[in-house]
Amino acid sequence: MAGENVIKDLVSRLSRANILVAGDIKPGIVNELNSELILSRLLERYRNLEKLAIVNNEEIENLVRALDMEKAPMPIEIRAKTGFMPMASEVDARYTITNNPIERAEGTVDDFVQHFKSRLEKMRRILETHRGAVSGVLPSLESLKSYTAGREITVIGIVQNKITTKNGNIMVVLEDETTDAKVMFMNGASKQARALFESAGNLVFDEVLAVRGKISGPFVIASDIVWPDVQLKERKATEEDIAIAMISDTHVGSKLFMEKNFTHLIKWLNGDVDGKSAMAGKIKYLVMGGDVVDGIGVYPRQDRDLAILDVYNQYRTFFNFIRAIPEYIHVFIIPGNHDAVQRAEPQPELTADLIGDFHMENVHMLPNPSFLTLHGIDVLAYHGTSLDSVIAAIPNMSYANPERAMTEMLKRRHLSPIYGGNIIVPSKNDNLVIERIPDILQMGHVHKNGYASYHGVEIVNSGTWQARTDYQIMQGHIPTPALMPVFETKTGNMTLVDFNKEI
Repeated sequence: MAGENVIKDLVSRLSRANILVAGDIKPGIVNELNSELILSRLLERYRNLEKLAIVNNEEIENLVRALDMEKAPMPIEIRAKTGFMPMASEVDARYTITNNPIERAEGTVDDFVQHFKSRLEKMRRILETHRGAVSGVLPSLESLKSYTAGREITVIGIVQNKITTKNGNIMVVLEDETTDAKVMFMNGASKQARALFESAGNLVFDEVLAVRGKISGPFVIASDIVWPDVQLKERKATEEDIAIAMISDTHVGSKLFMEKNFTHLIKWLNGDVDGKSAMAGKIKYLVMGGDVVDGIGVYPRQDRDLAILDVYNQYRTFFNFIRAIPEYIHVFIIPGNHDAVQRAEPQPELTADLIGDFHMENVHMLPNPSFLTLHGIDVLAYHGTSLDSVIAAIPNMSYANPERAMTEMLKRRHLSPIYGGNIIVPSKNDNLVIERIPDILQMGHVHKNGYASYHGVEIVNSGTWQARTDYQIMQGHIPTPALMPVFETKTGNMTLVDFNKEI
C-alpha cells in the first residue's frame, strides 16, 4: 500500500472516532508497519474526549519518535568459557539451498486454474511412481464415459466436494482438467469396507489422490484410496559427529517473549555453561522456522501485548541475539505469519529494510518454505500456518499433537492442501507440493513441540520461545516453550534440550 493510501485509511478510521487529521501530515511518516500502532495509540489517547480532536503532523512525529525509543535493542553479553572446544568448529560447512523463485500472480481466475492444474500434474507424476499401488490409471475423468458398468478402473483427481448421503455413505466429487466424477464410499459391514469408509472421512478439499473402483451407473464405487504419500526411505548418516538444531516462533518484541531463556540458549551455544556443553559443541546448523518477531497489527489491539512497539526495533533486537551466535554455526531463517513480509505463501525472505545493517556470512535469509541440504541431510523447513486448517478438517487431529497433522501433510505431499484455509499465491507453479522427500520435516506455528518418524522422515515441530498467551488460554492450548530439538546427524538421535532450567 502506498504511503498516501495508508494515510487515507488512517484518516478514515480516526474520523469514525471523532478524531480529525490536519492536512499537514507528511506521507513518509506513516507506513504499513506502524499505521496500526499509531491508530491504536491515538484512539487510546482520545478515548474519553467528548468533542472533536485534531491531530497534526507534529503530534504524529512525536508519537513515532516515542514508539521508537520505548525499547532500544541491547547487546547480548557472552562470557568466553575456558576449555570449550566445539567439534563443530573444526568441520567445514556443507550446505545447499534449493528453492524455486517466488512467483507473482494477479489473482485472476486463470491464475487459479493454472495453479491447480500444476498441483494436479505434479501429484499425478508422484502417484504414477507408486508402482503396484497405482496401475492402469485412466488418462482423464472424461474417459470414464468410454467404459461400461462393472469395469474396474483407477482415476486421479482433486477433491472438489465431500458429502454424507442420506443412506450414510460418503460421496466424493473428484475433478480434473476435463470434467468431474462422483465416487461413492460405502458404509459397509466388513473390516475392509469400514477401513475404507474411515479413510474417506479423512479426505480434505483440494487434495489430489487416486481411487480404484468399479463403475456403477453415474458413480464409481470405490475399493481403495491411494494417496501421493512419501515412500519409505533409508535413513542417512554422516561421518562427522555434528548436529542440526531447530527452533521457531521466538516472537521477539512480545511481552511474553522468554528473553531470559533465549539468552541462555545463546550462551549455551557459546559454551557459556557450567558443564554439559558436549551437545552444544556439536551444533553446526541452526534452522529458525518463522515468527522471529511478534510483528505489528497481526491481530486486533496487539500493541497491548508488545514490549517493543516498533517492528524495526523488534528486528534489531532479534538480530542482536543472532550476532552472538558463534560464526561456525550456520543459521537459516525463514519468515512466518507474524513477520513483516507478505502473508501469502510461499513467503519471500526478510527484506533489506527489516534486516537493516545486519550482515553475517553464516546467516542466511530464506523464503518460507525452504529446502536445505545440510551435510547431506535434507531438511524441509516450513513455518506451518496451514496446520490450523489441517487440524480443523481431519478427525482426531489436535494442537496437542501437531506431528499427526504434519504426517497427514506428508501423506498428501502438500504443505497447504486445503485452499482457503491458508493464504497462498495462486502462481502457475504450485511450489507447496512436496516434490522431494526430506529427511527432516520441520514446522512451528502452533507453539507445541511434537516428534514422529514416518516412512524414514523425521517429523519435528520445534515449539516456541513465547509464554502462554491469553488467546491460547481461551482456546485451551498449552504451549511447550524453550524446548529445542537437536538432530545428531551421525547417530540419527533426536534430543530435546530444555532451556526452562539450567543446563
